[in-house]
Amino acid sequence: MKKVAVVKGSEVKIQTFNLEDFIQDKESRATIITITKKELKKLADSLGLDYADKDIVLSKKLLNAYLSKR
Repeated sequence: MKKVAVVKGSEVKIQTFNLEDFIQDKESRATIITITKKELKKLADSLGLDYADKDIVLSKKLLNAYLSKR
């Protein structure tokens, strides 16, 4: 048997209903990151890697697809 607490109406805190509070994927949708070609070029330069423009485009597509599924 459950215990019931009786309270006065003035003791009840009223808030608006926010549907986002009940959605579990809220954080994952907010943290989707996209990679730019400029960032990939800077990374390749800092690592001393040689690259062609088509390599950067392919890498960008692969990384963005991977991050969107994650």
